[in-house]
Amino acid sequence: MENTYKTSEVAKIIGIHPNTVRLYEEIDFIPKPARLPNGYRVFTDVHIEQFKLARTALKVEIIQNGLRKRAIEIIKTSATGDFDKAIYLTKMYINQIKKEQRHAKEAIVIAEQLLSGSEQGENNTSLSRKETAEYLQVSIDTLRNWEMNGLLIVKRKKNGYRVYTEEDIRILKIIRTLRCANYSLSAILRMLNALSKSSEVNICKVIDVPKEDDDIIYVCDTLLSSLKNAEENAESMLNRLKKMKKF
Repeated sequence: MENTYKTSEVAKIIGIHPNTVRLYEEIDFIPKPARLPNGYRVFTDVHIEQFKLARTALKVEIIQNGLRKRAIEIIKTSATGDFDKAIYLTKMYINQIKKEQRHAKEAIVIAEQLLSGSEQGENNTSLSRKETAEYLQVSIDTLRNWEMNGLLIVKRKKNGYRVYTEEDIRILKIIRTLRCANYSLSAILRMLNALSKSSEVNICKVIDVPKEDDDIIYVCDTLLSSLKNAEENAESMLNRLKKMKKF
Protein backbone atom coordinates (compact mmCIF):
# COMPACT_ATOMS: atom_id res chain seq x y z
CA MET A 1 0.00 0.00 0.00
CA GLU A 2 1.32 3.41 -0.96
CA ASN A 3 2.32 5.73 1.86
CA THR A 4 0.37 8.95 2.18
CA TYR A 5 1.23 12.18 3.98
CA LYS A 6 -0.47 15.34 5.19
CA THR A 7 0.89 18.80 4.35
CA SER A 8 2.37 19.17 7.84
CA GLU A 9 4.04 15.76 7.58
CA VAL A 10 5.62 16.63 4.23
CA ALA A 11 6.87 19.92 5.66
CA LYS A 12 8.49 18.10 8.59
CA ILE A 13 10.10 15.43 6.40
CA ILE A 14 11.55 17.94 3.91
CA GLY A 15 12.37 20.57 6.53
CA ILE A 16 10.29 23.41 5.10
CA HIS A 17 7.31 25.50 6.18
CA PRO A 18 3.82 24.16 5.30
CA ASN A 19 3.28 27.31 3.22
CA THR A 20 6.28 26.32 1.10
CA VAL A 21 4.63 22.95 0.43
CA ARG A 22 1.58 24.80 -0.92
CA LEU A 23 3.79 27.20 -2.88
CA TYR A 24 5.54 24.33 -4.66
CA GLU A 25 2.15 23.09 -5.78
CA GLU A 26 1.15 26.54 -7.04
CA ILE A 27 4.30 26.97 -9.15
CA ASP A 28 4.15 23.42 -10.56
CA PHE A 29 7.23 22.11 -8.76
CA ILE A 30 5.30 19.00 -7.67
CA PRO A 31 2.44 16.91 -9.12
CA LYS A 32 -1.02 18.08 -8.05
CA PRO A 33 -1.88 16.09 -4.90
CA ALA A 34 -5.22 14.34 -4.47
CA ARG A 35 -7.73 15.89 -2.11
CA LEU A 36 -9.91 14.36 0.58
CA PRO A 37 -13.62 15.30 0.75
CA ASN A 38 -12.71 17.90 3.39
CA GLY A 39 -10.23 19.52 0.99
CA TYR A 40 -7.07 18.31 2.73
CA ARG A 41 -4.18 17.44 0.41
CA VAL A 42 -2.88 13.88 0.21
CA PHE A 43 0.77 13.44 -0.72
CA THR A 44 2.58 10.24 -1.67
CA ASP A 45 6.17 8.97 -1.80
CA VAL A 46 6.41 10.36 -5.34
CA HIS A 47 5.74 13.82 -3.92
CA ILE A 48 8.39 13.32 -1.25
CA GLU A 49 10.96 12.40 -3.89
CA GLN A 50 9.90 15.34 -6.06
CA PHE A 51 10.31 17.72 -3.13
CA LYS A 52 13.80 16.35 -2.48
CA LEU A 53 14.65 16.74 -6.17
CA ALA A 54 13.48 20.35 -6.17
CA ARG A 55 15.38 21.20 -2.99
CA THR A 56 18.57 19.73 -4.44
CA ALA A 57 18.12 21.59 -7.73
CA LEU A 58 17.50 24.89 -5.95
CA LYS A 59 20.77 24.60 -4.03
CA VAL A 60 22.42 25.75 -7.24
CA GLU A 61 22.74 29.52 -6.89
CA ILE A 62 24.70 30.04 -10.10
CA ILE A 63 22.52 31.82 -12.64
CA GLN A 64 25.09 32.38 -15.40
CA ASN A 65 24.24 31.21 -18.91
CA GLY A 66 20.80 30.01 -17.86
CA LEU A 67 21.94 27.35 -15.35
CA ARG A 68 19.28 28.30 -12.82
CA LYS A 69 16.64 28.32 -15.55
CA ARG A 70 17.70 24.81 -16.65
CA ALA A 71 17.42 23.53 -13.08
CA ILE A 72 13.86 24.85 -12.79
CA GLU A 73 12.95 23.29 -16.13
CA ILE A 74 14.11 19.91 -14.82
CA ILE A 75 11.96 20.29 -11.69
CA LYS A 76 8.83 21.17 -13.65
CA THR A 77 9.37 18.44 -16.23
CA SER A 78 9.78 15.83 -13.50
CA ALA A 79 6.62 17.11 -11.80
CA THR A 80 4.64 16.23 -14.94
CA GLY A 81 5.87 12.64 -14.69
CA ASP A 82 7.96 12.81 -17.87
CA PHE A 83 11.05 11.31 -16.25
CA ASP A 84 12.74 10.37 -19.53
CA LYS A 85 12.76 14.01 -20.61
CA ALA A 86 13.80 15.16 -17.12
CA ILE A 87 16.73 12.71 -17.19
CA TYR A 88 17.75 13.95 -20.64
CA LEU A 89 17.57 17.59 -19.46
CA THR A 90 19.64 16.75 -16.39
CA LYS A 91 22.37 15.15 -18.50
CA MET A 92 22.45 18.27 -20.67
CA TYR A 93 22.56 20.36 -17.50
CA ILE A 94 25.55 18.39 -16.20
CA ASN A 95 27.34 18.86 -19.55
CA GLN A 96 26.82 22.62 -19.35
CA ILE A 97 28.14 22.76 -15.79
CA LYS A 98 31.25 20.86 -16.89
CA LYS A 99 31.66 23.29 -19.79
CA GLU A 100 31.48 26.21 -17.34
CA GLN A 101 34.11 24.48 -15.19
CA ARG A 102 36.44 24.10 -18.17
CA HIS A 103 35.89 27.73 -19.10
CA ALA A 104 36.67 28.87 -15.56
CA LYS A 105 39.84 26.76 -15.37
CA GLU A 106 41.01 27.87 -18.82
CA ALA A 107 40.66 31.48 -17.70
CA ILE A 108 43.02 30.76 -14.80
CA VAL A 109 45.58 29.27 -17.21
CA ILE A 110 45.35 32.30 -19.50
CA ALA A 111 45.72 34.63 -16.52
CA GLU A 112 48.84 32.73 -15.42
CA GLN A 113 50.29 33.02 -18.94
CA LEU A 114 49.63 36.75 -18.97
CA LEU A 115 51.24 37.13 -15.56
CA SER A 116 54.30 35.21 -16.69
CA GLY A 117 54.81 37.81 -19.39
CA SER A 118 54.33 35.35 -22.27
CA GLU A 119 52.36 38.04 -24.10
CA GLN A 120 54.67 40.98 -23.37
CA GLY A 121 54.53 43.71 -25.94
CA GLU A 122 56.37 46.99 -26.34
CA ASN A 123 57.23 48.52 -22.96
CA ASN A 124 56.56 52.06 -24.24
CA THR A 125 52.83 51.45 -24.78
CA SER A 126 50.78 54.55 -23.97
CA LEU A 127 47.08 54.46 -24.82
CA SER A 128 44.10 56.64 -24.01
CA ARG A 129 41.00 55.15 -22.40
CA LYS A 130 39.22 55.10 -25.76
CA GLU A 131 42.18 53.42 -27.47
CA THR A 132 42.46 50.89 -24.63
CA ALA A 133 38.76 50.04 -24.84
CA GLU A 134 39.02 49.52 -28.60
CA TYR A 135 42.18 47.43 -28.23
CA LEU A 136 40.61 45.16 -25.60
CA GLN A 137 37.21 45.18 -27.37
CA VAL A 138 35.35 46.29 -24.26
CA SER A 139 33.28 49.41 -23.65
CA ILE A 140 34.63 52.56 -22.01
CA ASP A 141 31.98 52.08 -19.32
CA THR A 142 33.40 48.63 -18.61
CA LEU A 143 36.89 50.08 -18.10
CA ARG A 144 35.42 52.79 -15.90
CA ASN A 145 33.58 50.18 -13.84
CA TRP A 146 36.70 48.08 -13.31
CA GLU A 147 38.63 51.14 -12.21
CA MET A 148 35.85 52.34 -9.89
CA ASN A 149 35.90 48.91 -8.23
CA GLY A 150 39.61 49.24 -7.54
CA LEU A 151 40.85 46.64 -10.02
CA LEU A 152 43.24 49.10 -11.63
CA ILE A 153 44.65 52.51 -10.74
CA VAL A 154 45.52 54.37 -13.93
CA LYS A 155 48.07 57.16 -14.03
CA ARG A 156 47.18 60.53 -15.51
CA LYS A 157 49.08 62.98 -17.64
CA LYS A 158 49.53 66.57 -16.51
CA ASN A 159 46.44 67.50 -18.53
CA GLY A 160 44.38 65.04 -16.47
CA TYR A 161 43.88 62.44 -19.20
CA ARG A 162 44.43 58.80 -18.28
CA VAL A 163 47.29 56.94 -19.92
CA TYR A 164 47.39 53.15 -20.03
CA THR A 165 50.79 51.47 -20.02
CA GLU A 166 51.81 47.99 -21.17
CA GLU A 167 51.52 46.77 -17.57
CA ASP A 168 48.01 48.25 -17.34
CA ILE A 169 47.01 46.50 -20.55
CA ARG A 170 48.35 43.20 -19.23
CA ILE A 171 46.30 43.52 -16.03
CA LEU A 172 43.22 44.52 -18.02
CA LYS A 173 43.61 41.43 -20.21
CA ILE A 174 43.62 39.30 -17.07
CA ILE A 175 40.52 41.06 -15.74
CA ARG A 176 38.71 40.69 -19.07
CA THR A 177 39.58 36.97 -19.29
CA LEU A 178 38.35 36.24 -15.77
CA ARG A 179 35.18 38.32 -16.18
CA CYS A 180 34.34 36.44 -19.38
CA ALA A 181 34.52 33.25 -17.30
CA ASN A 182 32.07 34.82 -14.81
CA TYR A 183 34.47 35.39 -11.92
CA SER A 184 33.19 38.23 -9.73
CA LEU A 185 34.88 41.61 -9.46
CA SER A 186 35.55 40.98 -5.77
CA ALA A 187 37.23 37.63 -6.52
CA ILE A 188 39.44 39.25 -9.18
CA LEU A 189 40.31 42.11 -6.84
CA ARG A 190 41.23 39.58 -4.14
CA MET A 191 43.55 37.85 -6.61
CA LEU A 192 45.17 41.09 -7.81
CA ASN A 193 45.75 42.26 -4.24
CA ALA A 194 47.42 38.93 -3.42
CA LEU A 195 49.60 39.19 -6.51
CA SER A 196 50.69 42.69 -5.56
CA LYS A 197 52.17 41.20 -2.38
CA SER A 198 53.69 38.10 -3.97
CA SER A 199 54.00 36.82 -7.52
CA GLU A 200 54.20 33.27 -6.18
CA VAL A 201 50.57 33.03 -5.03
CA ASN A 202 48.35 30.19 -6.23
CA ILE A 203 45.87 32.03 -8.45
CA CYS A 204 43.42 29.14 -8.55
CA LYS A 205 43.26 29.00 -4.75
CA VAL A 206 43.25 32.73 -4.05
CA ILE A 207 40.49 33.54 -6.52
CA ASP A 208 38.22 30.84 -5.06
CA VAL A 209 38.80 31.39 -1.32
CA PRO A 210 37.34 34.59 0.16
CA LYS A 211 39.04 36.18 3.14
CA GLU A 212 37.59 35.46 6.58
CA ASP A 213 36.74 39.13 7.13
CA ASP A 214 34.73 39.49 3.90
CA ASP A 215 31.28 40.74 4.94
CA ILE A 216 29.29 39.31 2.03
CA ILE A 217 30.29 36.37 -0.13
CA TYR A 218 28.53 35.72 -3.42
CA VAL A 219 28.53 32.54 -5.50
CA CYS A 220 30.79 33.99 -8.19
CA ASP A 221 33.29 34.90 -5.46
CA THR A 222 33.84 31.14 -5.14
CA LEU A 223 33.11 30.17 -8.74
CA LEU A 224 35.21 27.00 -9.01
CA SER A 225 33.90 25.40 -5.82
CA SER A 226 30.34 26.56 -6.59
CA LEU A 227 30.46 24.87 -9.99
CA LYS A 228 31.84 21.72 -8.38
CA ASN A 229 28.96 21.73 -5.89
CA ALA A 230 26.53 22.30 -8.75
CA GLU A 231 27.89 19.25 -10.57
CA GLU A 232 27.55 17.08 -7.45
CA ASN A 233 23.97 18.27 -6.92
CA ALA A 234 23.13 17.59 -10.56
CA GLU A 235 24.48 14.04 -10.32
CA SER A 236 22.31 13.55 -7.22
CA MET A 237 19.30 14.84 -9.19
CA LEU A 238 20.03 12.37 -11.99
CA ASN A 239 20.15 9.44 -9.57
CA ARG A 240 16.92 10.52 -7.92
CA LEU A 241 15.14 10.84 -11.28
CA LYS A 242 16.20 7.32 -12.24
CA LYS A 243 14.80 6.12 -8.91
CA MET A 244 11.53 8.01 -9.45
CA LYS A 245 11.14 6.53 -12.93
CA LYS A 246 10.90 3.07 -11.34
CA PHE A 247 8.03 4.04 -9.06
